[in-house]
Amino acid sequence: MAKPLKVDEVWLDRIAGQLNDMEFGSLHIVVHEGQIVQMERTERKRFENTPSGSSSKSGSTARSSSARPLRGSNASAKG
Repeated sequence: MAKPLKVDEVWLDRIAGQLNDMEFGSLHIVVHEGQIVQMERTERKRFENTPSGSSSKSGSTARSSSARPLRGSNASAKG
């Protein structure tokens, strides 16, 4: 028969602490014999995709056409 889970104020504070400031992610709680013994936090960071150079419209010195082809023995060999 499974033992009832024991969750006291200390563990509730620990769980809340792990969840604070998490925007995207998961919290994995490991239980052994009715007691929490471990927590694993996996957090994801998501960033908006914005086209390069869109942040400054005037006076930008970066050009998207300035990319140069690779030079070397393997770069220009196409079969």
